[in-house]
Amino acid sequence: MEIALILSSTALVLALLLQLPRRDGRGDGSFRLVEIERRQRLIMDHLGIVDRGPTLPGVRDHLARGDKIKAIKAYREATGVDLRTAKEAVEAIAAGR
Repeated sequence: MEIALILSSTALVLALLLQLPRRDGRGDGSFRLVEIERRQRLIMDHLGIVDRGPTLPGVRDHLARGDKIKAIKAYREATGVDLRTAKEAVEAIAAGR
């Protein structure tokens, strides 16, 4: 009986320890980077700053032909960003921002 109690207590403690947030700084880096980029975009939009950025291969060509989906795909391939970020970037390029 005591062994079962000790084992279940140990399992409970381990389960609770696994739920604690990591303190080594890893794991929240991508969220922090996304948040910094979002705030930077807000500031630039507020100040009216236009960042033309690098000319990405094919993005402007696809947009000129009216093919937004291929432009987003080309942007993702060139930069490695996620779909949402690529869509927002291509829409900004298309709007001339």
